[in-house]
Amino acid sequence: MLTWEKKYQLQPGKDSPGQITEKAEEALTHPIQHITDVRSPLSEGGPHDFYSNGDYWWPDPEKPDGLPYIRRDGETNPGNFDTHRHILRQMRSDVCALAAGYQQTQKEEYAQRAVRVLKEFFLSPETRMNPSLTYAQAIPGICPGRGIGIIDTLHIAELPFAIEALKDSPAMESCVYQGLKDWFAQYLGWMLTSQNGIEEASADNNHSVCFFVQAAAFALFTDNLPIVEMCRNRYKTYLLAQMASDGSFPRELGRTKPYSYSIFVLDNMIALCQMLSSPEDDLWIYQNEKGLSIKNGIDFLLPYLKNKDSWPYPKDVMYFDDFPVSSSFMLFAGCRFGQKDLLDLFQTLPSPLVPDEVNRNNAIQSPQLLL
Repeated sequence: MLTWEKKYQLQPGKDSPGQITEKAEEALTHPIQHITDVRSPLSEGGPHDFYSNGDYWWPDPEKPDGLPYIRRDGETNPGNFDTHRHILRQMRSDVCALAAGYQQTQKEEYAQRAVRVLKEFFLSPETRMNPSLTYAQAIPGICPGRGIGIIDTLHIAELPFAIEALKDSPAMESCVYQGLKDWFAQYLGWMLTSQNGIEEASADNNHSVCFFVQAAAFALFTDNLPIVEMCRNRYKTYLLAQMASDGSFPRELGRTKPYSYSIFVLDNMIALCQMLSSPEDDLWIYQNEKGLSIKNGIDFLLPYLKNKDSWPYPKDVMYFDDFPVSSSFMLFAGCRFGQKDLLDLFQTLPSPLVPDEVNRNNAIQSPQLLL
């Protein structure tokens, strides 16, 4: 893959060697958390099962117990259980920051901490997370979990690249490395065969895109070449077909948060191009039968990233003022196409730290691990 140094010299700051080390040092100070630390009383799963509630579902004010919940699209219910999401994302952020720091400095303290976090979260019998997402995005009074809940693990699609960056450290013992491969192989198997997974893969919006970002990352990590090829084919035949002739994604424009959803889906489409492209099969330049490619999506959105005031569609019902933020797709596409304007956005836009809605919409937070 092309590195940003070959295309554009970043100024000190965004993902520079100094900032990478700074993030790793900060990660060393964070407590290690596990999903077994907290359990929702509404969960129908066990202590090792990930649980969350659907974002846009609220208690029915007409019912004494609020059940069943009712949907208010785009309006996040702050009372829903999302603690497991926070724990998972913090674990991902810490491991990836430490892995990037180790990749940069070879400092064993970073690798040791990252491996310990991985072992406790995925492998230790007392604290491991089960490799399934049966109880994600449950709706009280309606269902114990849903297929669209698989998007809750989008953030761990970055972890295989962090694990590979840690592979040469003495801290990454062969049994730990193989144990992590086994966990991700089991989770990928569940994604591909469970009813929840089958439903999510068939979605006609950003949910299927995010499903295949995960499937691709996990298949690459576990050397599952047939599934890697299946992900490439789905990108070409199904995911790219969600794009309109002008490069927009109509299903995302139709939401109550059209601006952030348009950024989100493009970010994950480009993550697939970055992960899955090869010299023999380059998704960056692939065109479907309508002549559409990922470049059309970039060309559609880029003017509105540079000047949000020119956005011709409705404003997002929440957090419109907080976007855009620095996102990995700006770095990946900027390097691939030699576009300085994208790289400038990557460097000058604020990091996606707060509010939480903005943070969780950025799947890849240590993009140098994928370069």
